[in-house]
Amino acid sequence: MADIEPYENALDTIPGAHPYPRSSRYHDAEIGVHRMADGTEVRYTKRRLLPPIEDVTDDETAPHTVSSGERPDLLAQRYLGDPGQWWQIADANPVLDPQELTQEAGRVIAIPHAGGFPGAGAGARYV
Repeated sequence: MADIEPYENALDTIPGAHPYPRSSRYHDAEIGVHRMADGTEVRYTKRRLLPPIEDVTDDETAPHTVSSGERPDLLAQRYLGDPGQWWQIADANPVLDPQELTQEAGRVIAIPHAGGFPGAGAGARYV
């Protein structure tokens, strides 16, 4: 995982600060509030947008040729320093199931550079 300020981890432990830690794929997702008929408020995470794959440039990712037995979490550990960041690799490739990334030996997939996949913009897709 990329180096972060020690104070940033402390911010993740403050109750109500944000429901997801900074390393989560949902950390930057907008939190919505639904008001029930009785006035009760229910918080929920709105859909997360991904940038369109065709807008990703070669300087934002590096190619990786999949070998037999590889898994998204192992690739995340190797390239991003944290197996929990497998979702960044999934976001950089047009797959619905992250296991599709490594099912076929010889497949070339995009690995985002450490620091994360670029943010969503116009034309983003939902996940």
